[in-house]
Amino acid sequence: MSVVFLLILGGLAGWLAATLVRGHGLGVWGNIGVGIVGAVLGATLLGQMGVRLMGPFGQLVTALIGAVVLLWLARLFGKR
Repeated sequence: MSVVFLLILGGLAGWLAATLVRGHGLGVWGNIGVGIVGAVLGATLLGQMGVRLMGPFGQLVTALIGAVVLLWLARLFGKR
């Protein structure tokens, strides 16, 4: 996967996740960061369940799942 594709995928996944969880995005770099970390988290979680999604759409879904989980955990353990 090229770096440019990774940044675009991370940005899109992060923006979608932030919009779903928070109601708005996190800015360009925040979206990319959440999307990339979410992709790693999503691949790990789905891999543990024996699920592997293929292709660009599968990678986006995997990153989105991970990013949503990441933001949900941040909200759960964040400001109190």
